[in-house]
Amino acid sequence: MKPLAALPAEEARKLRGLLFDLDDTVLSHGVLTRAAYDALWDLKGAGLVLVAVTGRPSGWGEVIARQWPIDAAITENGAVLVHREGMAIARVEACDATERRSRRIRLAQLVETVREIVPEARLTDDVDARVSDITWDIGERVRLPDERIELIAEAIRAARARTTRSSVHIHATFDADDKATGTMRYLVSRGEDAGAARSRFAFVGDSPNDAACFAAFTTTFGVANIERHVERITVAPRYITPSTMGAGFAEIARALLELRATSAVASRE
Repeated sequence: MKPLAALPAEEARKLRGLLFDLDDTVLSHGVLTRAAYDALWDLKGAGLVLVAVTGRPSGWGEVIARQWPIDAAITENGAVLVHREGMAIARVEACDATERRSRRIRLAQLVETVREIVPEARLTDDVDARVSDITWDIGERVRLPDERIELIAEAIRAARARTTRSSVHIHATFDADDKATGTMRYLVSRGEDAGAARSRFAFVGDSPNDAACFAAFTTTFGVANIERHVERITVAPRYITPSTMGAGFAEIARALLELRATSAVASRE
């Protein structure tokens, strides 16, 4: 990983938008700081497309799509898109209602299995706002040792479900999407060319479930706290910030805006 200061101005200038994780990336220990929120408004004011790409539930996506200066939220690790349609909020899923009910029943059965294997495991406090997955708390309110987390992961895989892990949760789902496929489907739906989008949109993240986007996009950033997860990330980001969490996100925004301004001045001279 290169330091953020190594980002070339030309690379920053070519970007049409910024995709970003929430927990421990824009949010700092679950809190949206003023610096991070101001950074979002500054990026939006500069004309960049902003898309949250998160493991958090679609219920959260509906709130931030209404209240934040963003164009859309890719939620539940890529399974559910939330975006504005005029004054309304639309939710888009890749499967129909019948298949969704079937998957929800299988997830409920998996919850009971995990309860027998790891009885101290607790579902996350946002689980009722989810439609495509189930999540257990491993680092938000509850701290589970790695060996107990691995037992949960083994139970998920044994049920033929997919599992991903963020800095705070472990997820189980029967949906096929990850953050990269869900994001790319949204970008193509708004007229972006799939190949060009890989270099025209940058991604910011901090944890293993961001690896798909680190692999899919050319310009990728990790906030400094990613260093504690690097050994579990299959593809690391290209650049890393000096600061952690929301402060690191604000540093990325500042660097992008300064480099883009420098490039604009140079092109006029």
